[in-house]
Amino acid sequence: KIALFFGLAQGIMPAIGYFAGSLFEDYIKAIDHWIAFFILLVIGFNMIRECFSKEEEEACKILTIKELFIQAIATSIDALAVGISFLANENFNILEAASIICLTTFAFSFAGVFIGKSIGKILKDKAGIVGGAVLIFIGTKILLEHLGVF
Repeated sequence: KIALFFGLAQGIMPAIGYFAGSLFEDYIKAIDHWIAFFILLVIGFNMIRECFSKEEEEACKILTIKELFIQAIATSIDALAVGISFLANENFNILEAASIICLTTFAFSFAGVFIGKSIGKILKDKAGIVGGAVLIFIGTKILLEHLGVF
């Protein structure tokens, strides 16, 4: 499920950006990084907080469809701006590009789940903390890149 959600979100977002095009270009570029940052920050902190709650065993292992959807969208929202940047090339095939992005993300996410399960067995109850920290890191990275820090 994880690979499917992330693959589809990463593939669909550039296509949406491409087709929405110049209508919303300035608005999307102005806020996409802030939206991604805040969503990932909230999700990451909630994952960490839940790992310290009384339902520790359940909180760190359950990922609902709603949470999965929100994470997939949050980590791919900056791809809207990428889709808009594709407009600069008149002969660009957005469907081909979106398909490649979708399949690549699916493959890496699928592999990442298996690697994560192995690491999760080693980390046990700390996996939720690490996962939350990774989401916070990704959100911060998206924000800093868009602000031109690196």
